[in-house]
Amino acid sequence: MKPFLSIDNLTQRFPDGTGGELTVFENASFGVEKGEFVVILGHSGCGKSTIMNILAGLAEPTSGVVTMDGYEVRGPSLDRGVVFQNYSLLPWLSTLKNVTFGVAARHPEWSRAEVAAHATKFLAMVGLEGDVIHRKPSQLSGGMRQRVSIARAFANHPKLLLLDEPFGALDALTRGTIQDELLKIWGQMEQTVFMITHDIDEAILLADRILLMTNGPFARVAESVEITIPRPRNRTEIIEHPNYYAIRNHLVQFLGKRSKEMSGQPTEAGKTNRPVPVRIDKSEPADDPEDRRPALSAVNG
Repeated sequence: MKPFLSIDNLTQRFPDGTGGELTVFENASFGVEKGEFVVILGHSGCGKSTIMNILAGLAEPTSGVVTMDGYEVRGPSLDRGVVFQNYSLLPWLSTLKNVTFGVAARHPEWSRAEVAAHATKFLAMVGLEGDVIHRKPSQLSGGMRQRVSIARAFANHPKLLLLDEPFGALDALTRGTIQDELLKIWGQMEQTVFMITHDIDEAILLADRILLMTNGPFARVAESVEITIPRPRNRTEIIEHPNYYAIRNHLVQFLGKRSKEMSGQPTEAGKTNRPVPVRIDKSEPADDPEDRRPALSAVNG
């Protein structure tokens, strides 16, 4: 049985300016289960944003198929919500109307009062209440604008929420606050999420699984790392979990070394690139308490 979101043999090539083609990634295949929070990590140029645009229906792959809930993804849809790094709010509308705009399109049968009440509820979930919801985006801080973007996306109840480095432009304190709010809403709604980030600690905090991409060209999704840290997660306590640094060290080692070593290798004819599932867990207690190091196990599938 296929997962809720299925990416099969996805390939993207672009003209290289010399009459040839540049293969960004090739024959990528992976799945995302319903309600799962998946993060993708990789260096610039490996095709993360291109994959995101294809999932959003904003770009067409050179070859391959994306299916969601049994239907092929073709073009944008209210079933897929996107939160971009640059907020993408409508500057002439108030905070509230930026949210009601999408809600009204999603639920044309609702009254204005119902639409406004629904939008106000989701703005409150990200900490925006009172007079602030009547301000224009230019009157909001960067953190507030991103909260509006997140509230707008969740309020439409998309089947898939796509997050394209949504916290990249925020300071560390604001980022941490909004990450907590995102987790709170996600936990209440059982939302399926696919997210791009360059922040390893953010990925560990938020994700159920992390997909690791090799460098381009001919990039591929090489590993699928399970985050073996129970939820709910707290940023001040997660670092005390015995698996935290084992997972973090594995991600750093992959991105710092192996992603480059595995790059630039075209796929053999007829072969599908599926990520190797990786589960990292602490080892059995050693005789010497000082030598209790985490163990890593990779399961081929």
